[in-house]
Amino acid sequence: MGIVISLIVTFWVGFLITKKYKPQPVLFMAGMLLMFAAVALGLGKILPVKESTGSVLFDAFEFIKQTMSSRAAGLGLNIMAVGGFARYMDHIGASKALVKLTVRPLMALRAPYLVMAGAWVVGMLLGLCINSASGLAMLLMVTLYPILISLGVSRLSATAVIATTLCLDWSPSDTGTILAAEKAGIDPVMYWTSYQVPITLCVMIVVAILHFVVQRYYDKRDGHVVQATQIVAAETDEKLPPMIYAILPTIPLALILSFSSLWITWIKMDIIKAMFIGVAIAMVFEFIRLRDGKKVLADIQSFFDGLGMQMANVVTLIVAGETFAKGLMTIGTIDAIIQGAQSSGFGAVGMILVMVGIIAVSSVVMGSGNAPFFAFAALTPTVAAKMAIPPVLMILPMHFGASIARSVSPITAVIVVSASMAGISPFDLVKRTAIPMAGAMLVNVVMTFVFFYR
Repeated sequence: MGIVISLIVTFWVGFLITKKYKPQPVLFMAGMLLMFAAVALGLGKILPVKESTGSVLFDAFEFIKQTMSSRAAGLGLNIMAVGGFARYMDHIGASKALVKLTVRPLMALRAPYLVMAGAWVVGMLLGLCINSASGLAMLLMVTLYPILISLGVSRLSATAVIATTLCLDWSPSDTGTILAAEKAGIDPVMYWTSYQVPITLCVMIVVAILHFVVQRYYDKRDGHVVQATQIVAAETDEKLPPMIYAILPTIPLALILSFSSLWITWIKMDIIKAMFIGVAIAMVFEFIRLRDGKKVLADIQSFFDGLGMQMANVVTLIVAGETFAKGLMTIGTIDAIIQGAQSSGFGAVGMILVMVGIIAVSSVVMGSGNAPFFAFAALTPTVAAKMAIPPVLMILPMHFGASIARSVSPITAVIVVSASMAGISPFDLVKRTAIPMAGAMLVNVVMTFVFFYR
């Protein structure tokens, strides 16, 4: 009975999110519904006796309160600091300066599809400093897209490359990375260097080649004639700051990697301090440029706005996802799935593939990588423990699988924004992204087993 109820509720969640319902309240309601159903059917308890409020009704809200308190003070503050820094970098134009500086070398080449493949690699590297897939895509559509078009690449090919530039959320300051590292019980920097980087390097090689082959093939099949025109400098409507501002978005990343077990170990550095230091240095740059202390101090409001947006959008989504996961665990669904996998002979490998498959399908249907990953990430430590494997072995391909699958969803923000700016159909666009992303997913799963499964 618990499995049937879980399936009905899960499909209901997917249906509502597909219909553009706000995911947080949907996940909260679904989690609480499963908890209450579990108690009513005698399948489980919401909280241990020592933590119970004395009322089943209130226990569900007590769980939400406890989860919100712990997440806001730890993981949530990390995510909020990253979001505030990103918002401030965009406000002062530093993100645009970084993108413009990095795409300049590509303008010297005249091999259209080689430049296109190289542009994708550049976009992936920029993703270390610009963690928003849709935000990075918008910047590249303004700066890089006109260059690719002027070299003779079709609109669909150029947009497909730009829309998939952050198909892996692989920055140590990415919200998903921070959550994945916490669930895996690993420091975010070590999770990045030891686990994410090896997989990412393999994916980068394969996807760059696939984009080169696939986009050129489709252009030729569609009768597109590769004809270079005069390169038009891609400028934004607003005036960019000096090019030295391009270093500002990279400062936190440099601090996080420098003051870690990779190099300088006697100085302690974390993500929150790195972001605050980055903002302070940027304010000094702004004062030197503008000579207006009042404006510099006023502009810091964008940083605070970014903090609030992350709390409202990301941290609440994580808590909502954990509430939904708690419901699934309370009603016994996770134990049933694990026992079924073990009895069917799937074992650890089969369970990992099942979890990655669920995440991938959910990402495409929901049009989001974060929503399904945040919902299911909370389950991985429990599932991994019962399968006798390290949690990172399960959460790594799930994390990357969510962002890869997001790039083939016609309703996800990065696809919709990119297609809109290029004046093409999102459905036509995902036809161009499907094969490269299928290659990325295959490499993601296979290389996870090759590198880390023992």
